[in-house]
Amino acid sequence: MRAFIGLGSNLEDPIAQVNDAIALLDETNGLERIATSLLYASPPMGPQDQPDYINAVVEVETLLAPLAVLNALQSIENCQGRVRERRWGPRTLDLDLLAYGEVVMHDERLQLPHPGIAERAFVLVPWAEIAADFEIIGLDKVQVLADACPLAGLEKINT
Repeated sequence: MRAFIGLGSNLEDPIAQVNDAIALLDETNGLERIATSLLYASPPMGPQDQPDYINAVVEVETLLAPLAVLNALQSIENCQGRVRERRWGPRTLDLDLLAYGEVVMHDERLQLPHPGIAERAFVLVPWAEIAADFEIIGLDKVQVLADACPLAGLEKINT
């Protein structure tokens, strides 16, 4: 199944955190990385009393079930010191399963496609880099959504 993962970090060397997470995704049984966007800097979506974020999107191919992918992502977050202190607060790493093929899911642990992605340039712009024509169930193609979404301070990072 074709799946997309959003990565974000704004603590403890965010660029390294995102790159380390990508390396750990490569080591995860059942996930094969197909494409990786460039890195982007963005202002925090929630409380503004925190550093800017570094974001990216990765495309994987997987035979794992959606909740198994979520478990793998949360394991990587924990490995990198993720602490959940407040909603939309600062974090060493945030990994979100954005879409899992054409699956629509409303579980207490996982909603697919990920809620709110149509308003998040820090997700849509890097996603459009690697899969512009992917159709997000119930929304539109990634590129169409990215074109309609205000950039809100999003900047490409040259690393």
